[in-house]
Amino acid sequence: MTRLGLAGAAAAIVAAVGVAFIGRFYQPRSTSNLVASAVQATETGAPLYFRDPDGRPFYSLTPKRTQDGRDYRPVPAGADLGFEEVEPPAAMPTAEAKAERKIKYYRNPMGLPDTSPVPKKDSMGMDYIAVYEGDDSDDGSLTLSPGRIQRTGVTSEPAELRRIRTLVRAPGTIQLDERRVSVIAMRAESYVQKVADVTTGSRVTRGQPLMEIYSPAVSSAAAEYLATITSKAIAGIEPYGRGSRQRLVNLDVPEAFIAEMEKSRTVPIAIQWSSPRDGIVLQRNAIEGMRAQPGDVLFRIADVSLLWAVIDVAERDLGSIAIGQPVTVRARSYPGRRFEGRIGVIYPQVNKETRTARVRIELPNADLALLPDMYVDAEIDTGGQAPVLAVADSAVLDTGSRQTVLIDKGRGRYEPREVKLGRRGDGYVEIRDGLSEGDAVVTSANFLIDAESNLRAALKGFAEADRSENADLSSDKSMGARP
Repeated sequence: MTRLGLAGAAAAIVAAVGVAFIGRFYQPRSTSNLVASAVQATETGAPLYFRDPDGRPFYSLTPKRTQDGRDYRPVPAGADLGFEEVEPPAAMPTAEAKAERKIKYYRNPMGLPDTSPVPKKDSMGMDYIAVYEGDDSDDGSLTLSPGRIQRTGVTSEPAELRRIRTLVRAPGTIQLDERRVSVIAMRAESYVQKVADVTTGSRVTRGQPLMEIYSPAVSSAAAEYLATITSKAIAGIEPYGRGSRQRLVNLDVPEAFIAEMEKSRTVPIAIQWSSPRDGIVLQRNAIEGMRAQPGDVLFRIADVSLLWAVIDVAERDLGSIAIGQPVTVRARSYPGRRFEGRIGVIYPQVNKETRTARVRIELPNADLALLPDMYVDAEIDTGGQAPVLAVADSAVLDTGSRQTVLIDKGRGRYEPREVKLGRRGDGYVEIRDGLSEGDAVVTSANFLIDAESNLRAALKGFAEADRSENADLSSDKSMGARP
């Protein structure tokens, strides 16, 4: 190298070293003296500067010792000046170790797809970087220095067995259980003589009086039944008494009224109508003195101790739910409170406009907090109970057709590995194939490692192509030199 070239290299070295720490640790010196010292060090092979023996960012232009008496390590002029990657002495390969390793090729210092089998410089005068055997292993692994790992924030976690909770969320409303609704309607022309102090919204119990009714048809059937069971001539003939009683039953006369008539042997003028079940009065149409025609609904009562939550589940989630699965329902009226139920019915129809299907959840309502038509949000846990091998979602590099993770092999070495995925949930994804329990995988900055791996793979491909081309040229020349 010419003296002018050495001066240029020394000036670059001084700029890199001086700007970083000369002003902090040393007395100021003129630029010409620094360049001259650097040139002299390059020509004689003397150390260019001295660095802390523990790899800490402390440097000196003259021999120096630490506080515990250890000497700073000399750095020759030809050493790599990558101050960003500070490594402990034990992890840094010595010059003798590097000399023993075989150089495979030289790559462009700017990362361009250009390699050379011999040392060279690029258009800006920068030396090509040597690639040693083992730095680009054939298994696709990549080795990073501790400094780069720290700067990029690479972290790893072991693959562990855990239960994947996959929640299907869907909105819906509270509906009445159709099997728990009763209607009180007259089956013959009747007159309402009296109505109990019961209104819409009132809670009633089974057998509680609701109203008193007079019906000519019911009175006539009751008199006929009473005459039948009291007649000595036909009292012992079973069909006669049974037929008259069935007529009262067909007119929906309460069983309590029939039993009382059989006991008293009299026909009351008015019939007391009672509630057929425990529940809430949803509708009251009975008014004192009114005339009720056959079929007119006078009371509508529903048991709300068990309700339905009818939710709309997206079509894509239908395959993961089944009848009997537990469901957690949250009502918007009661923030923080959970109601537990189970899937009772999956309706066999999909809404063609919303692409959802209705799912019915049977929901206990012991304290009657839930009311019909309330808005609710349901969560269905579709995950299995058995733990599966899983890693964090961020560990997977998904290209759409191929999913890979980066295995942390230790000592800064990372290896890509293709995996097969399963269920997702709670920030984790199931690994069905490709990993074993305890394998450490990269969970952050893996995209940066993958990008560098792809770059090195491309450079390796160019290097092999160049070597093959050079080998072909050498073969052609040797063939042409023969007589």
